[in-house]
Amino acid sequence: MLNFAFFGTDEFAVGVLEQLKNKNFLPSLIITTPDKPKGRKLVLTPPPVKIWAENNKIKYLQPEKLKEFKLENNSENSFEIFVVASYGKIIPKNILDLPTFGTLNLHPSLLPKYRGPTPIQTAILNSDKEPETGISVMLVDEEVDHGPVLVAASCELGAMSFLKLREKLAKLGADLLAEVMPKWTAGEIEAQAQDHAQATFTKKINKSAGEIILDEKNSEINYRKFLAYTPWPGIYFFDQQNKRVKITAASLENNVFVIKKVVPEGRPEMRWEDWERGLARNY
Repeated sequence: MLNFAFFGTDEFAVGVLEQLKNKNFLPSLIITTPDKPKGRKLVLTPPPVKIWAENNKIKYLQPEKLKEFKLENNSENSFEIFVVASYGKIIPKNILDLPTFGTLNLHPSLLPKYRGPTPIQTAILNSDKEPETGISVMLVDEEVDHGPVLVAASCELGAMSFLKLREKLAKLGADLLAEVMPKWTAGEIEAQAQDHAQATFTKKINKSAGEIILDEKNSEINYRKFLAYTPWPGIYFFDQQNKRVKITAASLENNVFVIKKVVPEGRPEMRWEDWERGLARNY
């Protein structure tokens, strides 16, 4: 069995790990990010991958700074491969070069399209023009999502939400890894350089990206934003009193964006019809 270490942090990485486990591929070491304060009370919270590692009794490390991070070069840690999936930090070259067969990254797009931090959300937002996305296994170099690709697989987008697409791509990517890692270490696969001239790039998402304009001509883009930005940052509009109203359930029916449930600022979730009645009473 291959001796590999896994770098990952969020739920996408957990999905990859869980599917690798189902395929009988378990890392001997997991590297994830430090616990961080979250919520209004700033409770120190472990990353999802740390919880997964503890539940599966796999050794893990949480280095604060990778520049100071070292792996002792002994038989226990003579890794054949490093695997990276949604780790969230740039890994220095001296670490990338440690394993015998390099470092593989699982990137949820069909590279060179959608390099960068938000490929899943961007694919959903552009689904009217590009109804297909996918996942790539690439050999990491010093530039972001730039290295040669070992293998890739595509899938149809349809009206898939961010959470569903993330889950699907994590499973698909883990299946690719389970297939490609033994072949890569056996010299049976040749990595292919990306066509860098065709590269497109994604950007980080901030809270303001979720604001929408309730207008029928914006129905399709509003629905795609709902699919892409739920649960975070969510989509919302401002009512006549300049209060934020978050949309928590919606659909696209006959090309019209239909709101089902909302959370008005300072109030619990309610049906759209109930909110509209309240607005008519100058609520």
